[in-house]
Amino acid sequence: MQASGRHAGLGLALGSAIAFGGSGVAAKPLIEAGLDPLHMVWLRVAGAALVLSPLAWRHRDLVRRKPLLLAGFGLIAVAGVQAFYFASLSRIPVGVALLLEYLGPALLLGWIRFVQRKPVTRAAAAGAAVAVVGLACVVQIWAGLSLDLLGVLLGLAAACCQAFYFVFADQGSDGDDVPDPMGVIAYGMIVGTLVMTAIARPWQMDWRVLGGDAALGEVMVPAPVLLGWVVLIATVLAYLTGVVSVRKLSPQVAGVVACLEAVVATVLAWVLLGEHLATWQIVGGALVLGGAFIAQTSRPAAHLAAEPVAALDRDPSKV
Repeated sequence: MQASGRHAGLGLALGSAIAFGGSGVAAKPLIEAGLDPLHMVWLRVAGAALVLSPLAWRHRDLVRRKPLLLAGFGLIAVAGVQAFYFASLSRIPVGVALLLEYLGPALLLGWIRFVQRKPVTRAAAAGAAVAVVGLACVVQIWAGLSLDLLGVLLGLAAACCQAFYFVFADQGSDGDDVPDPMGVIAYGMIVGTLVMTAIARPWQMDWRVLGGDAALGEVMVPAPVLLGWVVLIATVLAYLTGVVSVRKLSPQVAGVVACLEAVVATVLAWVLLGEHLATWQIVGGALVLGGAFIAQTSRPAAHLAAEPVAALDRDPSKV
């Protein structure tokens, strides 16, 4: 891989992590103003689907060419992560649920190594291990830990969905029939909206919240501005840069860099919402940064760079 392409991929992965990390800071004031968390997720995904609908029309041939890829991305990488994460939140502490979700990169390495039986670089594995330890510190997993078995299983399901986000993002990145990532994301959002509509039942939403203001720390911000940030930056931009970064790097490296999202979310909550940042969270953030740095030094072998992580979009009849 050329250095310029790798640097561009790292920049996109970092941008994606920052964009994703800002979602909670913008969404929390809306939830505190009266929106149900699942309704917030539906607005996020449906808004992104609306914004990306022109791209869906432009790449409408993908429905015929890559139907399983589009369905899988929307069902698992969009709706699955959100639904399982919020379901786990209802049964276990937020910090534990967040840590479980971000076990996704580690699970991805296990998938590549033990299911696909492909080598995993030592740098990526070491970086993932360091990042997981750092995440445990960032979310302070030891604070108020209560292990509800179903809640833990739901959190692990969210982690599995996140791992497959990177798998699907890498689909068809090589070969003669490469699907445009923007088209994949556009249709993924449409599929995700359909799934989340059945789960969230938006017709029961308190729409009046969107017509008022919400408190971002000590500042009152119009609700449409916060929603616009969640949709345009924390969803559309985050997914676009994230998928492209996977194709420029590799799923295992991009997955570890994505762990920075939890650090970004914690720091933004400290700066904008006035939430306390403990010493262990600062230490954890440094560990996550160190894990991402270690992972990005990974140099996959030439014969691996020529293959996507999986081939679910090659021949639907073989899936």
